Amino acid sequence: MTHFRFWMLALAVSVPAVAAPQAVDPESSFNAGLNHLREGRPGMAVEAFRKAVREDGKNPYFQKGLGQAYLASGKYDDAIASFRKALELNQYYVDVRNDLGTALMLSGRRNEGKNEFITAFNDATNPTPEISARNLGTAYLEDKQYTEAINWFRTSLNRNHNYPDAYLGLGDALVASGHLDEAVGTLETGAKECPQSAAILVSLGETYSRVGRLGEARSRLEEARRRDPVGAVGRRAAQLLQQFPSK
Repeated sequence: MTHFRFWMLALAVSVPAVAAPQAVDPESSFNAGLNHLREGRPGMAVEAFRKAVREDGKNPYFQKGLGQAYLASGKYDDAIASFRKALELNQYYVDVRNDLGTALMLSGRRNEGKNEFITAFNDATNPTPEISARNLGTAYLEDKQYTEAINWFRTSLNRNHNYPDAYLGLGDALVASGHLDEAVGTLETGAKECPQSAAILVSLGETYSRVGRLGEARSRLEEARRRDPVGAVGRRAAQLLQQFPSK
């Protein structure tokens, strides 16, 4: 499953000391869009970001926000156009290439998407090369090119050994290619390096179960359920635990 990385931009908004006529404030629209996106209302996020863009069409952050909202709404062509506009406004906004690559991949233009990820990874100013490498790993995993996927997930971890998504992707690629023991070792390392990640615990529990280490599998899944009792990861852990015999 492709994972999307939503982002935040801290913006200072001054408050006048005395009442005055309200000026048009595109930053307020932008912040409203971020809140809608964070809270799962992509349609409302689109409208808020579109308003911000109407008020200031030269701001690349507003264009990126609009692209993220379109992406979350499944409007991939609109997302691609917004991300390209952001890059047109600021060619050094390298992080947008990760978003553009994701939109291209989801629209079926996979080679173009991979090229955007590679361009981002190779850019010396990229603040998050581990995300670009993870995206490439995910793309190759979806294409069942496991050797390439494993290489890119390992590259991601070389850039940031505290990145949970890279451990998850590498574990999936190793399992898919039949390297179960190596997958166990990778996920055990991930659980140590990213102790806050319930998702790694679930993946480790599943992999323990595959290799017959059922007691350890149950323990990891129960721990994941405790950490995320109402979230999607906790629900997945609870579902997997139903497959185990009662104690």
